[in-house]
Amino acid sequence: MKSFLTNIKDHFGSGKYEGDQYGGAQGHNGNGLPTGLPNNFMFATGIECSYPTIDNGKTRRDLLAECDHYNRYKEDLALVKEMGLKVLRYGLPYYKIQLGPNKYDWEFADAAMAEIQRLGITPILDLLHFGVPDFIGNFQNPELPVHFAAYCEAVAKRYPWVRFYTPINEIYVTAKLSAKDGIWNEQLKTDKSFVTALKHLVAASIMGTQQIANHRPDCIIVQSESAEFTHELRAEHTYEVQIWNKLRFASLDLLYARHPEGEVLNYLYDNGMTRREYDWFMAGEPPGYQIMGNDYYGRNEKIMLPDGTIQTSMDVMGWYNITHEYYLRYRKPVMHTETNVLDANEAPAWLWKQWVNILRMRKEGVPVLGFNWYSLIDQIDWDKGLARKEGTVNPCGLFDLDRKPRPVADAYKMLLQEYGQITIVPHGELFEITEAPATLKVEI
Repeated sequence: MKSFLTNIKDHFGSGKYEGDQYGGAQGHNGNGLPTGLPNNFMFATGIECSYPTIDNGKTRRDLLAECDHYNRYKEDLALVKEMGLKVLRYGLPYYKIQLGPNKYDWEFADAAMAEIQRLGITPILDLLHFGVPDFIGNFQNPELPVHFAAYCEAVAKRYPWVRFYTPINEIYVTAKLSAKDGIWNEQLKTDKSFVTALKHLVAASIMGTQQIANHRPDCIIVQSESAEFTHELRAEHTYEVQIWNKLRFASLDLLYARHPEGEVLNYLYDNGMTRREYDWFMAGEPPGYQIMGNDYYGRNEKIMLPDGTIQTSMDVMGWYNITHEYYLRYRKPVMHTETNVLDANEAPAWLWKQWVNILRMRKEGVPVLGFNWYSLIDQIDWDKGLARKEGTVNPCGLFDLDRKPRPVADAYKMLLQEYGQITIVPHGELFEITEAPATLKVEI
């Protein structure tokens, strides 16, 4: 008896069957530079734009200025296109734009946004990155949500073509470094000031998102939050370490209306959150399509030794394990929204390790929608958390401050060439991103 293969060969030929190129054995494997199609995985970079104050408010750290982006923004944006990237996390300098209630200066923002639009780059617009305008003061100001909501509305009206937003970058980190660690802005070191900053920031994000959605109902909100964890190597754990391992979820719990553990809720109540405020947060999550972005640097993950010494653990759990924990908690689509290392020679290996983490997450069926090497160009003084203005160059960019490529730029180009046309989720061609507003709010 003849094999069925013989009959197939007699009728259809030796293997390159007509029609098989449309998603069969002869279909496209996803390599090639990103096309920018709606179902493309979002490969991105970002331009570091932090602007907290230090020295009790006397010194403003503006990384856009310190890295010369204001003068070289066209050159920087051209580098994004040269890399073959279609997506850019981009932070407008909030403190320079909203000068007071109903008073704005759009000069730089208009120029930069026009160039982004001209180049066909999709911005994820970052609206508050570690600092506020002088007239607001700091994150202890209860008027922040109202002023920030007005700013978000003004941005959405001025740039109606923008769909992707990060209203407030790293809410937890912003509140902790400003109001508990005493490094930025109000430079306070109490639990009450931390909770005050936290609730003002989350409320500002919610109200800002509402204003964006009012003008762009199909907005996509990429909430960028730090993936934190401290391993305590002590036979008997301490309250301080364990509570902060729980408090790392507090910003997203309030933002996404998820009831936190009783210990965390008691902490919030003990440090100034009222029942009325808590009920307001739990009323429901913000509008728009929500993506949970997790930023992961090896230095986010720490080890506390038995003698109390804290050291960077660099990838014990890694982005995959920490983010998977966040995913199981919130069940939101995921993006790897920031990563780098401060050693240029180690950066290519770090890039590949992060990509392995993403592939592993995708294989388990978690919708990982994008990846961002942060940032496009080198940064200044992040080795000390911007706490002191010393001008130390951190060689973590795809390009140095002379705009010359670092080894990680070549590695990223190789990654893009190999994977640049994969879809947001496997078989994502089936699910084009709709332009319809997000309206369905269910947990089933």
